[in-house]
Amino acid sequence: MAGEKDYYQVLGVERGASADAIRKAYRGLAREYHPDVNKSADASTRFAEVQEAYDVLSDAEKRKAYDRFGHAGVGVGQGPGGFGGGGWSTQYSGDPFGGADFTGAFEDLFGARGGPGPFDGRAPGVMPPRRGSDLRHTLNVTFMTAAMGGTETIPIGKGSKPQTISVKIPPGIEPGAQLRIRGKGAAGVDGGPSGDLRLTVEVGRHPWFRREGLDVLINVPVTIAEATFGTTVTLPLLKGSVDLKIPPGAASGQKLRVKGKGVADGKGGQGDFYAVVQVVAPTELSDRGTQLLHELEPELQNPRDSGPWSGNAQP
Repeated sequence: MAGEKDYYQVLGVERGASADAIRKAYRGLAREYHPDVNKSADASTRFAEVQEAYDVLSDAEKRKAYDRFGHAGVGVGQGPGGFGGGGWSTQYSGDPFGGADFTGAFEDLFGARGGPGPFDGRAPGVMPPRRGSDLRHTLNVTFMTAAMGGTETIPIGKGSKPQTISVKIPPGIEPGAQLRIRGKGAAGVDGGPSGDLRLTVEVGRHPWFRREGLDVLINVPVTIAEATFGTTVTLPLLKGSVDLKIPPGAASGQKLRVKGKGVADGKGGQGDFYAVVQVVAPTELSDRGTQLLHELEPELQNPRDSGPWSGNAQP
């Protein structure tokens, strides 16, 4: 780079500026012109000028020599060891970020920690390998797949050769859960790794079952007579079936538990199965049935006697 620009002007500070002012000006300009951030054609050149100026002005001895003799006093254009050697040094004095490793400083500035830094031997303006972006997709699974686990096949990619991948669904997965498939996102840039595919799980409804966590519930309709005298009903489970006794006097909304027959999540968790009693009043009766019900009515206890409708209820 041309070495005749005034270093103070490059950083935009007065000649008598303090070390803190020089450091602050450098940090702002470094962020502005770093080639990983600024895509303008002259960003690399401007960034190199800023770094050269800071390397001199942040060092007390170099700054003193520069103030007295100008660029000749700090050896500009002398090849290796100066700034005319054709590259950026990874070591420099007066690091404003607390260490002498230039790569580490810019990892902190631009979030590159854990991967190759912007100064890993590449020429100015050459971008390092970059990881591809993550892709997001909604995965719809059936109630039974979410409860019992399974495998779903989903298409990925576009063009004339679409691909599919198999996704393992763990048992007991909840709606809204996230699954990550490593390396199935967008392709990397300049040799970088591919991103991930992130799936948000949506669970379909079941005609009989519903879930509350790992518990499974099913509504069980019974007649007035069955609720009064009790009965036994055969109910479907997630696997198999069970003969469940409905006790005499069962009321609508009463839950009857079958222990350990809910969802097993594969991690030691095990839910229960609940039959929710639903007493169904008859909507169609024969003439004789209607007459018998009317005859029975005086014998039935009023279910509102002990409720807020009772005349004995206190305010």
